[in-house]
Amino acid sequence: MRYACLFIASLAAAHAAPTAAEVHKCRGPAGQPIYQDKPCSPGTALRDFSVDPPNVSIIPFSRETTSVPTRAGPRPERVPKPPRRATREKPVFDAAERRHLKEGMSEGEVRARLGPPDQGGKSGKGASWTYLPAAGDPQTVTLVIFDQGRVARVERRIMR
Repeated sequence: MRYACLFIASLAAAHAAPTAAEVHKCRGPAGQPIYQDKPCSPGTALRDFSVDPPNVSIIPFSRETTSVPTRAGPRPERVPKPPRRATREKPVFDAAERRHLKEGMSEGEVRARLGPPDQGGKSGKGASWTYLPAAGDPQTVTLVIFDQGRVARVERRIMR
């Protein structure tokens, strides 16, 4: 039994050895050439590669570059790219301005004076913005409540 398995395995390995592939160029539908691995039907053979092998062009690879003029005359000057813009620095807002908020101010006025809120949320036609303690307004949390885009109430809480 052991020898039978070895015989079958060696037979399978010998049978699976690579063979040379044949390529046939035949006339396909509408006269278009097709390439296949089996012989062409009678009268449709366009080329027998075993008798007439294809020409192969080998172009050596080179790391050297040569300049090939694409048009007559000198090349135009390249316009240098403008330098990348530096990232914008965030504007510094005076936290002491929080004391001067009044009812009736618009959201835009509040944002212009105090900057964006540290926390904020909207509900329906209203919104509430929270400004946490900062250097100009230490230990104070300022809550601004808006109604239809206008300051409705300002609450200031001292945190110790």
